[in-house]
Amino acid sequence: MIGRPLPLAAPSRSVDVLWALRSACTRNCDYCFFGTLEMNQAQPVTAPGVLSHLSRTDVGAEAAIAFARTLAGSAVRRVFVAGGEPLSWRPSLKVIAALKSAGVEVVVCTDGTALNNPEITAALLEFGVDGVSVSLDSTDADYNDRRRPARNGRDGWHSVVGGVRALLAARGTNPTPRVGLYSVITRLNMRDIVDVPTFAAQLGCDYAVPQPVSLEPDHPLFDTLALRPEDAATVSERYSALYTSGLPLGIPSRDYPQRVRDAIEHPVGQVASCFGGNSLFFIEPDGSVWDCPSALRIAATPAEARRSIVGQTAAELFPTPAGPGAACDVFSADCVCMWPLTGFDRLASPAAAR
Repeated sequence: MIGRPLPLAAPSRSVDVLWALRSACTRNCDYCFFGTLEMNQAQPVTAPGVLSHLSRTDVGAEAAIAFARTLAGSAVRRVFVAGGEPLSWRPSLKVIAALKSAGVEVVVCTDGTALNNPEITAALLEFGVDGVSVSLDSTDADYNDRRRPARNGRDGWHSVVGGVRALLAARGTNPTPRVGLYSVITRLNMRDIVDVPTFAAQLGCDYAVPQPVSLEPDHPLFDTLALRPEDAATVSERYSALYTSGLPLGIPSRDYPQRVRDAIEHPVGQVASCFGGNSLFFIEPDGSVWDCPSALRIAATPAEARRSIVGQTAAELFPTPAGPGAACDVFSADCVCMWPLTGFDRLASPAAAR
């Protein structure tokens, strides 16, 4: 049995939603679960639940804002606004404003480049965004920019770090938004399990999350990037070093490294009391709603169980959990990347960061 039950939050608002707001992105990450632009061009996506940066079915601004307003009084406590790159779509600021007006905590997940725009940073502060998670894979700028190349060929590692610094400077002494770095860990950058959090602390960030890459076995980079059972010992050593480092940061709970190791050594398994479809849901850019972002779970969802935010309210789609979730038989690295979302209170709390 892989995974252990997680405690639920207060029953009044105990549902988290990851909302991939837009398909388009300013990056062309070679491991992205949307696929690369080249993959999307070569194999246009038609299957339900499969993402593409070239999608032409993204929900429009009016429908997205209208749905965001329905979260008032629902069981949803926190929305992670992601993409693609959400801040490259100007209406995303109106969606964020609507979410905050609905009394929902908002964490913006971004590549960080847009944070160099003073108007965008000011808007996030004005709306009272609760967190901003920035993707940065390495302290090695060359490695980071190979894995996460900017589509414009200019906005690389230094632009991302500049955006983080700009946001932290604009925040000043205010406690929010909490700011953190997320890193995708492959077999080529295992050192960054410690190095990126150390850098995050030097910048003045509040949390850091090193998470394992998730690639299907038929992905062209699987053999190059995917963590293997023989990497498990090194990964464990690096996480142990992180947890004994004393860095003044929020990091995932201490059982997280074992979950990472589970995903490396047992690519598919069972999770007891899964959060998917219980306390965590996933909205795709076209408005479709899934139990969680796991590609395996999405593929296993029957047609009659598919739903959409179009014409629906948050209260209808996301009921208050009645208890622990059901067991799930499709544990994978996708699941491991979601655990820090369901445990975001730990990352965001100054007390929990020690």
